[in-house]
Amino acid sequence: MSVPKTEWPEVGDLVIGSIQKVTNYGAYVFLDEYEKEGLLHISEVASGWVRNIRSFVREGQKTVLKVLRVDPEKEHVDLSLRRVTKRARREKILAWKKDRQAEGLLRSVSEKLNISIEGVHKKAGSLIEAEFGELYKGLEKTAREGPEVLLELGVPKNLAVAIAEIVKEKIKLPLVKIKGTLELQCVKPDGVVRVREALLSAQKIKKSAGAKVRVYVVAPPKYRIEVLAEDYKKAERVLEKATETAIKNITKAGGTGTFRRGK
Repeated sequence: MSVPKTEWPEVGDLVIGSIQKVTNYGAYVFLDEYEKEGLLHISEVASGWVRNIRSFVREGQKTVLKVLRVDPEKEHVDLSLRRVTKRARREKILAWKKDRQAEGLLRSVSEKLNISIEGVHKKAGSLIEAEFGELYKGLEKTAREGPEVLLELGVPKNLAVAIAEIVKEKIKLPLVKIKGTLELQCVKPDGVVRVREALLSAQKIKKSAGAKVRVYVVAPPKYRIEVLAEDYKKAERVLEKATETAIKNITKAGGTGTFRRGK
């Protein structure tokens, strides 16, 4: 969670740090997640020769660093910038942002129910982290499936309901996508119009199902149909209904239609 950790980071950990002071031999870094200070030596700033350390770091900058050595007795942490890959940096920043968002959501719950943030963490946050490994992941599942997710963990009902209401409003759930190919034909004089109407009827399904349906031409008589929804169960249900509607309408108009799932 975003609550400062009381322990020390471990060797090999990636940490979020704020550059406090830059000197000729390195930079002093405040470890945001631990509220402790570390040192980034100039030799760990970049792989090549560093002519000017300020070309790489500056006061006030927030960055991702790797822990090289930890000495709790001397309260000393050695850090590295050059040993952090671009991919690892992106993943760490994303995880940190989600962690902060999760903390903000619990603070909103604290204010809504007028209970301390410590109380929210004790009765809900710690249970969520124990089950899912990270707070945001559990809150995201709650936004998708409702307060039952939390009730099963032993979270008090009033707290579970409040959390579910807030996360459903605040968390934008990633959509899943499934797709396939519709083959629609109609040899009547107005066949092109009939096919278009059948495809439009499939797209209209999204209005009542809370999903997005996209249809576009591959090469007549083949048309790609894609469904985006909050979960695969809903996506499958919408895809089935959309394709059945399109085939039913083209058949009713005197044409033929088939559907094949695709990658």
